[in-house]
Amino acid sequence: MSKQIKIKLTKGLVHCTARQKENVKSLGLRKIGQTVVRDDTPVYRGMIDKVRHLVTVEEAD
Repeated sequence: MSKQIKIKLTKGLVHCTARQKENVKSLGLRKIGQTVVRDDTPVYRGMIDKVRHLVTVEEAD
């Protein structure tokens, strides 16, 4: 089984660029405070890196 990470949206998308909004949407996040669990792959890590000021990341159990 691959590692998994928890991604939580901590800030709003009001003053973000369209590209950042699309990245957050692609991660599966819609509302502030929402948390999703995803596989720890380079694809997801790249998307997280682009919006790292909007989300928090931690290892999933």
